Amino acid sequence: MSKYTTGELAKLCGVTVRTVQYYDTRGILIPSDLSEGGRRLYSEDDLKLMKIICFLRELDIPIDAISQILKEEHPEKVISLLIEQQEKALTDEISDKEEKLDKLRELKNGLKTKTSFSLESIGDIALLMENKKKLKKMRMMMILTGIPVTALQWFSIIFWIVRGIWWPFVIWILVAIPWGILVTRYYFGHVKYICPECHEVFKPSLKDAFWAKHTPTTRKLTCTACGQRGFCVEVWGGDHE
Repeated sequence: MSKYTTGELAKLCGVTVRTVQYYDTRGILIPSDLSEGGRRLYSEDDLKLMKIICFLRELDIPIDAISQILKEEHPEKVISLLIEQQEKALTDEISDKEEKLDKLRELKNGLKTKTSFSLESIGDIALLMENKKKLKKMRMMMILTGIPVTALQWFSIIFWIVRGIWWPFVIWILVAIPWGILVTRYYFGHVKYICPECHEVFKPSLKDAFWAKHTPTTRKLTCTACGQRGFCVEVWGGDHE
């Protein structure tokens, strides 16, 4: 079984020799053996315990508290819980860092598409990235609610052709029209547009937005701030105003 000197234990745990000696004087980590010359010798179990102590210190747990934890009847339960909490905290931190990294990459790619850029254009891209998930979620919800309506449409048409019965088609119309009105009002009540000229975020009238030429992410509108007419970028607009 391996034996470690104070210096070897300190090196393996990434601490100073003085730290190991301090834990000995506090009675937290007592060496399992002594050499013939009186030097402290630590076992594999001591090494494991030292790593646990170092972990607890990284959590900013005071020495007195560590001493009390180690004196518990089942200290491994407390330590296991602390490890789980730390694991969750680190996982959340990694997730947050990855999200920020994705935003930086999107910003970098967005700037590549512009021949010139300013603080306003960077702000536009940042706003687009921030609201991208919300827009995607809303559009997905609209698609899911539209699936039953579309299914009813095709069923009524096929039923009319095959059986010559037209009333299911009338039912579809009675369902589709209110659904279309509600979805349209909901959609345009939750989006706004960025003017590429003055970078103002504005909300057009429902009529102008509905009839405007558009792409999946832009709509040709007249900016309410500067009066410029052109394709404006669609962003999440929050709750209905």
